Amino acid sequence: MNLRHGIIADVDEVFNTEGTRVANMVSRLRSGDVRTLARALSFMEDGGEAAAALLEGCREFAGHSLRVGVTGPPGAGKSTLVDQMVRWLRQQGQSVGVVAVDPSSPFTGGALLGDRIRMQGFAGDDGVFIRSMASRGAMGGVTRSTADVCAVMETAGRETILIETVGVGQDEVDVIGLADVTVLVLVPGMGDEVQSLKAGVMEVADVFVVNKSDRGGAELVEQEIVAMQGLAADRDGWLPPVVRTVATTGEGVQELMETVRRCAVEKGARMMRIDRAAGLSAIRHDGLRLDHLGVAVKSIAGARGFYEALGLVVSHEETVEHEQVKTAMLPLGESRIELLEATEEDSTIGRFLAKRGEGLHHIAVHVDAIDAMFARLTKQGVRLASDAVRVGAGGHRYFFVHPSSTGGVLLEIVGDAGPSQGGE
Repeated sequence: MNLRHGIIADVDEVFNTEGTRVANMVSRLRSGDVRTLARALSFMEDGGEAAAALLEGCREFAGHSLRVGVTGPPGAGKSTLVDQMVRWLRQQGQSVGVVAVDPSSPFTGGALLGDRIRMQGFAGDDGVFIRSMASRGAMGGVTRSTADVCAVMETAGRETILIETVGVGQDEVDVIGLADVTVLVLVPGMGDEVQSLKAGVMEVADVFVVNKSDRGGAELVEQEIVAMQGLAADRDGWLPPVVRTVATTGEGVQELMETVRRCAVEKGARMMRIDRAAGLSAIRHDGLRLDHLGVAVKSIAGARGFYEALGLVVSHEETVEHEQVKTAMLPLGESRIELLEATEEDSTIGRFLAKRGEGLHHIAVHVDAIDAMFARLTKQGVRLASDAVRVGAGGHRYFFVHPSSTGGVLLEIVGDAGPSQGGE
């Protein structure tokens, strides 16, 4: 009996050349190899299939670093301040990644300023990795690949990642979508520039920095910020503090970094409170949730009457030809019950019914990055009952974990529909 394509087939550990190359690169990244990190970041900036495959391999390791966005108008001293922030982090024993977004050269399209120029004091320190990136016309102060570059740096074990934007204007606030904490750097003497920034980037800052505070006028800038905050909407308990710094000497940098860390803790606690209030799991960032319960029945038509009597309604019916099964889905809160009826006796569900009778066939758990989960479980030696991630009912992608690895229950891992099935 050939069960190779069935949902209880044994694992066939066959890796293609691309998959092997990506796995090797991720392994070298995890070991801290700096040359591999540089090469991987070049892949991310170039884009294409190689970048997509590498990013998928990095997903399981991403999301564990503190990302700090440093933004502000041109001339505010962002680069000098970032340099001092890196020095403070290194004194704390932290490994650091810096993503510095520079204006694009009108001739080459590359970064107008490069990492050969900025922060040369860290040359030879493998604990600091600095990547200069050209904005390439992207608005918002960052580039389109900045998020992917951060994910690769996190995979390489960088504990804190500083994202320095191009000098930004009023509406360039994209960095808040990438950073855990956003620092807005201002300087004395800006005058009407502070006013022009009020309706945009100043509203999303988590921490305000008045840099070059040894100059006259620093107190006036701080008063402007405090006055603006008095008119702002409630920030759920976090009032963005104002920190004065002198980046050229490092004055105020310790206070700034301690404030950034407090903000990160507060924002994290706030998100957990929101999740609990919504009844969501504290591990929502992994995308784990109960997707459905699969119940094998002799006849969907005969079984649905009971569930409809409970108040459940069949929302979708479908026959999955390659599994020789007919399905009926009954939504139940954020999950559902999925009735399974065999279309052939010699099918997985048909054999299950013949051996065990009607009843619970499997439990399904949803994950965000199903390919990464498949690769992770395979690498860890978990016995799988699928030889690949497949497409099932509703276009959703799935694979099965053998009951011998789960404590006796067949576990289905479900992901969202792939790009080609997304409309189903």
